Amino acid sequence: MNRKQRKTLGAIFTEPILRNIVWDDVVSLIKGLGGTVLQGDGSRVRFDLNGVSLNIHSPHPQKELKRYQVKAVCGFLLNAGIEP
Repeated sequence: MNRKQRKTLGAIFTEPILRNIVWDDVVSLIKGLGGTVLQGDGSRVRFDLNGVSLNIHSPHPQKELKRYQVKAVCGFLLNAGIEP
């Protein structure tokens, strides 16, 4: 995991929830942790990491995650055994 990925990981677990977490940074983080990112139909994306999956829609037209998406990714990472 590189420095930018560690920064993204910290941002996901920050309280209160940040509104400036960029989608491409989250995708890079998942891949950096050894996970897979599968593009589905439209904006559907599936993250797989350590036997845990998350189905989520990528944000559009903006590039930043919404609050509920940050919460979902945070819970996904916790379930996969990843903490900051």
